[in-house]
Parts: sequence; C-alpha cells; structure tokens
Amino acid sequence: QVAPPGYPLISRNYKGDVSMSEIDYFMPLLMQKEEESALTPLLSRGKIHFLWIKHSNLYLVALTMKNANASLVYSFLYKVVEVFSEYFKELEEESIRDNFVIVYELLDELMDFGFPQTTDSKILQEYITQQGNKLDTGKSRVPATVTNAVSWRSEGIKYKKNEVFIDVIESVNLLVNANGSVLLSEIVGSIKLKVFLSGMPELRLGLNDRGQFKKQSVANGVEICVPVPSDADSPKFKTSIGSAKYLPEKDVVIWSIKSFPGGKEYLMRAHFGLPSVENEELEGRPPISVRFEIPYFTVSGIQVRYMKIIEKSGYQALPWVRYITQSGDYQLRTH
Repeated sequence: QVAPPGYPLISRNYKGDVSMSEIDYFMPLLMQKEEESALTPLLSRGKIHFLWIKHSNLYLVALTMKNANASLVYSFLYKVVEVFSEYFKELEEESIRDNFVIVYELLDELMDFGFPQTTDSKILQEYITQQGNKLDTGKSRVPATVTNAVSWRSEGIKYKKNEVFIDVIESVNLLVNANGSVLLSEIVGSIKLKVFLSGMPELRLGLNDRGQFKKQSVANGVEICVPVPSDADSPKFKTSIGSAKYLPEKDVVIWSIKSFPGGKEYLMRAHFGLPSVENEELEGRPPISVRFEIPYFTVSGIQVRYMKIIEKSGYQALPWVRYITQSGDYQLRTH
C-alpha cells in the first residue's frame, strides 16, 4: 500500500471472506482520521477492520471481519517487514515492484488461510532464493530445518565425542547503607549450555526443588525440556535455558525459570534467610563496590541433578556442570 495516492501495490486474500475492493476505503479513512486528530492503529468501516503499520513510504494493512487477536496481527505485520527487509535490503515501493514474484511466493509461505506459518527468514531463504530480481525455481526441495521446525540448528551434525557443558551462574546484587542496614538484596541467576551433540537431540535438565533448601530428601525435582539446542559451532553457540531473578519475599526466594526456545516458564520457591529491606537513606559519599567470584557454589542452593539426552540414535553423552557465584551490583555505603 503506497502513500500518498494510496493505490494498492500488492495484496493477498487468504480466506476470501473480505472483498478485495475493501482496501480502497483504507486510505480515505486514514486521511479523514488524521485530519480529525483521531488516528488509531486500528480503523473500522462497517464490519471491516483495518489493522495497519507504516514502514518507509509503505502502509502494510491487514483486513479482517472477525474479532482477531490484534497483537498477533501486528506481530505478523512487523515480521513481514523484517523478512522483506532481509530479502531486499530496503523495504520500499521500488523493491516491491522489482520483486513481485518473490513477494507473492513469500506471502504464500508466511501465512496460510489466515494463520501465520513459516516466518523465519533463515528457513525461507533455504528454498525461496533470488538471483537479482528473479526467483530461483531450480530446486523445490523442502529444507531439513522446516521438517525439524527449528532454524538454529542444521541436520546431520556429528561429533566423535558428545558432550554438554552446563554453567549455572548466579550474580549477587546488594546495597548496604552506612549503618549496616540492607537496602536491596537479590540474586540473578542463569543456566547456559555449550552443546557438542550429534543429530537433533532433545535435552531434559533435572533440578532440585525447594525441599533441598530445607535439607530434606526429596525424590522429585524440577525438569526443564530444551527442544533441540543450538550447536556449539554455530554463531549462537550458547543455549540459554534459564533466566532467573530472585526477589526476597519475607523469607521466601522465588526462582522463575523461562526455557528457550520453548518459552515455557517454571516457578520454584525456596526458603532462604534474607535481611529485611529498610527505607533508603540519603548519603553523600560514593559507595564502595565489591567484586568477587566463588566457584563450585550457588547462594540459592540450586543444583543440576541430571541431564537426559534424547536422540533417535540413542548415543550416550557426558554432561559437565560448573557452578559460579559472582558479584553483581554489590555496593557498601560509607559515612
């Protein structure tokens, strides 16, 4: 969609329930709302809703008759901008006109019957390629990354020795005033992997639960699934499976673990003695910053119990675990 005339540059009707002529009303409606100082990201005309974004001299508009998930629609529109920009370097009217064929091909792969499909440009570039302004149709092979549903790891990776290096890192943030009272205390933790594994493995990481903090024997713990981690030799060789922040809630510490790339979040509560937080006092002198690193130790007591590696060939792999506690923003105020 091009401004100022607003003539439709290119379009794709995915479901057929909205007339193609409805887009003709978008630009006049947008200009009317702009004059009235009532312009919003969503415009409506009768039963038709226009969800739009602007990039350079282009308007990207999604039309729907339903009460669609607006955040999903806008995320898709911005993803279209990202994909087209990676293909054409610059997304503008000229790049669209010069690449009509590849644009239609991409639109067909990005969405199917109104549902977003393959939106990762790295996957798309494996089978929708361009030479100059022409689409390369010489190969119709579907890439392995599509069938495996991941873009960060190629199929066929092999290692003579399969290993996983696990780093459990905790940073202690502390602020103490000149009277010795704790103004702020928190622990920020992360779990990172460096993976040397063959094939397309799935990892399951077992952690201890809050029973360990009470020094009790607990049979069950917390298990995190890491579906197909990135390879150690790839540019993104470290797979971050956990990002945690501990905030004192009386005598309880809450560990929130969010798995990547799955996106699932797990909560683990632990009883841990922390000083109470008092009101901050104004003090003139700069605080003393402390730096330290303690190997083989975590303040929270979190531990890796086991690492299961699931791969169709059934090979065995060695997990190596390293615990580190280090200073974060650790400051002591003085008189």
